[in-house]
Amino acid sequence: MLKNKKSNFNIRTFESSDTDEVIFIWEQCGLIRSWNNPKLDIQRKIAFQKEFFLVGEISKKIIATAMFGYDGHRGWLNYFAVLPLFQKKGFGRQLLDFGETILIEENCPKLNLQIRNDNAEAKNFYKKVGFNEDSSISFGKRLIED
Repeated sequence: MLKNKKSNFNIRTFESSDTDEVIFIWEQCGLIRSWNNPKLDIQRKIAFQKEFFLVGEISKKIIATAMFGYDGHRGWLNYFAVLPLFQKKGFGRQLLDFGETILIEENCPKLNLQIRNDNAEAKNFYKKVGFNEDSSISFGKRLIED
């Protein structure tokens, strides 16, 4: 757990009671798509590397989320979101740094993430915090329909 005394920003592991607040943040940040059931995505994550599912809160109100993962080869970041009211205030950067530290402790050599092509704001954020665009194409295959 991380506590930032200056901003009262606290980072901790997700708890099941956080589900509705987390889904609200994802909705506000435009992360939910019709083909993904957010409750199932949460259930799947807490069944695998629950300790890498983080929330950031101010005064016990969740304002940010991040699902980190590590498969032994690469780290991944999903559902990274900060409520719009709290964006551009450094909270996302703190949450990202915290997750990167956890992955480094696991000896994870690289962190990957995917961004939708039309999300210029996310692209700018990730470039600003040290990510580079890889010269690869993302493929996906749905194995289970939600």
